[in-house]
Amino acid sequence: MLGAWCRVLGTKHPAPGTKHHLLKMMFHIQTFSGFRVRAGEREIPPTAWTREKALHLFQLLVTLRRTRPHKEQIIDLLWPDLDPETGDRDFRVALNAIQNALEPDRAPRAPSSAIVRSELNYGLNPDVFRIDADLFEDHLAAAHRAAASGTGDGAAHYQAALALYHGDYLPERRYDDWTASERERLHTLALGALTRLAEILLPSDPLETIRLTRRALELDPLWENAYRIEIQAYLATGNRPMAIRTYERCAQVLKDEFGLAPLPETEALIRSIA
Repeated sequence: MLGAWCRVLGTKHPAPGTKHHLLKMMFHIQTFSGFRVRAGEREIPPTAWTREKALHLFQLLVTLRRTRPHKEQIIDLLWPDLDPETGDRDFRVALNAIQNALEPDRAPRAPSSAIVRSELNYGLNPDVFRIDADLFEDHLAAAHRAAASGTGDGAAHYQAALALYHGDYLPERRYDDWTASERERLHTLALGALTRLAEILLPSDPLETIRLTRRALELDPLWENAYRIEIQAYLATGNRPMAIRTYERCAQVLKDEFGLAPLPETEALIRSIA
């Protein structure tokens, strides 16, 4: 399991048991479908965090990994009901628990190689973390570059990205406001990748296109573009009745949810086969 995950993340591990290994330890974080952390070859067990607040703090730093939030912002997001003194104490305790979980062999008072600090701003050290959400976006960017240049295998990058996206971002924190924006952003990117890959494969593999559009509609039954591509895929296989049923399902879902009819391009598509 570890080997497969590390191959997907495209990383290599230094030999354990050396000073170089301790300084260059790579942390692999899975955020999709469930939170997991590996330190080199070792998976960090849930008990290592010792307290729920430490896990929440680390997940917040992962979510805000492109910034270094101020300590006061962190406390306001995680523990808004605490008074300043209690919030500061809980933050320090949680931060220490994170450092102990990630680097249990770190010498007392030695600086952390995982968590970086600038005055009262804290963040992840980007040199030692590999996060599935980042690699997902890297593959999407490569697919877009391939499409823009007309070179490279965009489909392969979409497939690699979607192999990583096998569930929502941090589902454990779905009721925490500070994860909502990132979860929705990645969800939308996944929907776009599914429908774009479905379009690319439509001429050569309409059955795979149908599988991809079905997956997109499981993520969002209102994603109308997926219905249109699925209709075209059924037509490509000669299955006109299923094309019509797909349109009817689309029309019913939009009516039930919004009281709206399908977009003109969807209506035009179904009229072309009526």
